[in-house]
Amino acid sequence: MDVPVASLFVSSCGLKVGGRERSRGQHVIFDLFPCTISLSLYISFTWCHRSNSRTRALSVRDDEEGHLICRSGDVLQERYEIVSTLGEGTFGRVMRCIDHRRGGAHVALKIIKNVEKYKEAARLEINVLEKINEKDPDNKFLCVQMYDWFDYHGHMCISFELLALSTFDFLKENNYLPYSIGHVRHMAYQICLAVKFLHDNKLTHTDLKPENILFVNSDFTMSYNVEKKREERTVKSTAVRVVDFGSATFDHEHHSTIVSTRHYRAPEVILELGWSHPCDVWSIGCILFEYYLGFTLFQTHDNREHLAMMERILGPVPSRMIRKTRKQKYFYRGRLDWDESSSAGKYVRENCKPLRRYLLSEAEEHHQLFDLIESMLEYEPSKRLALADSLKHPFFENLGISKKKNL
Repeated sequence: MDVPVASLFVSSCGLKVGGRERSRGQHVIFDLFPCTISLSLYISFTWCHRSNSRTRALSVRDDEEGHLICRSGDVLQERYEIVSTLGEGTFGRVMRCIDHRRGGAHVALKIIKNVEKYKEAARLEINVLEKINEKDPDNKFLCVQMYDWFDYHGHMCISFELLALSTFDFLKENNYLPYSIGHVRHMAYQICLAVKFLHDNKLTHTDLKPENILFVNSDFTMSYNVEKKREERTVKSTAVRVVDFGSATFDHEHHSTIVSTRHYRAPEVILELGWSHPCDVWSIGCILFEYYLGFTLFQTHDNREHLAMMERILGPVPSRMIRKTRKQKYFYRGRLDWDESSSAGKYVRENCKPLRRYLLSEAEEHHQLFDLIESMLEYEPSKRLALADSLKHPFFENLGISKKKNL
């Protein structure tokens, strides 16, 4: 009995039949020309193929932190060929891969640690990403697009469109030189558009920050700053995407008490008053300030100090919020309990100032930006600017119809 064989993928069988053998990482891949084999040989091949998952499992190893051990040239799912490491986090690693089922296109493959809490978080993220794909099949709303996901020997893996540097990394590599007002305008409009789309679909991102806003292409031009005696980069295209939906929460889901990365955390979260879509708007306000000036607005790791910075920059916390919060330890007689004469008090006084005093120019567009930021940094969530209204803000009038249409 003759059986046709088109291809064979194994990890440890030392066979070569009518074709070429080449090694990629820990796996041996056989490229076979059309051929036939006898039943006895077919049975031995079939056993090897059926034992594939077991054999591959033996060759798949994790490091002590739960990361998948892989290297350039390894192939996952007979599809994703690893090229290089793009980044690493507590969740796992992001690898640059060649997707052989997308015509050799390069993609970003997020490989989650083989640790249950991270795997569960990945499943929740996949649920959100599938919802985004369903609601925005043409990728008009600038949220990163998921192509595929799978479980690889206990590692949840998610394939994404390949993007470039984050807006934070570009800032960092440019010695924290702020973005131009024009660049801030275009990025701000895109972020508001993307996050409005999330809110319209009953989602709160909860972890917006410059690290989670990625350029589509971060190529740049160089120029020499005579005054500062250094080379400076200017990004060529400010097209961006919102990424990292690992903490995104649907309106109907349980809302954990604390969300957001510290510097971008809204006052209602700190005071444990409950949160919803407006906490994203607060984060965007902090992001725009950082783009404009090159440094973080609220540089702190302590709740009381964070509230003191808010008061120094934005004025006193509203009495209604003080009355409602269960975090009364931060207040005394209806006011923030803060010692101005302490070393922390001196630090806040010297490093923070009323918001408008951070303006770099008196030009109208600069004042318009700060008007937008002020509206986003309104203490009361119910009074904070909604993103539908933010898109109509005068700051965006100079963006140009063509740029808006191309988004």
